[in-house]
Amino acid sequence: MNAETTVSSSSKILVVDDDAIIQRTVATALQKAGYEVYSATDISVALGIVRREKPDLLLLDISFPLDFGGPAKDGFFVVEWLRRTPEAEKIPIIIISATDPAKYKDQVPAKGIVACFRKPLNHAELLTAIKSTLDGNAVSAQPISPEI
Repeated sequence: MNAETTVSSSSKILVVDDDAIIQRTVATALQKAGYEVYSATDISVALGIVRREKPDLLLLDISFPLDFGGPAKDGFFVVEWLRRTPEAEKIPIIIISATDPAKYKDQVPAKGIVACFRKPLNHAELLTAIKSTLDGNAVSAQPISPEI
């Protein structure tokens, strides 16, 4: 890990993904970089963490189904839900997905998502985007992927 991706103060990041392995590997990379990490597998847990911990950034799996007392919802449903919540309306969101991020290129800027990354994740690129976002530097609103 280079010095450019190391954090001087402990920013809070919430990782929302239904895959426990992804959660652990991302959390480990983020913690090594100096971030305080929270994890959630569904919207109700994520919303509770947002209200209680007020994270500085969210990493959100866009492709997982959510059991929300009805039909399954995708991650964009979660984004819309969070954007209607005062505690989360301005939190930067970075999407992580097993699906090609180009599929979401029209939705990303409209939803206020700062970047998209394809799984398997390139942790160095992800950490660079997170640091840039938290430092207030613009990250491309177009999907970012290892292939691009």
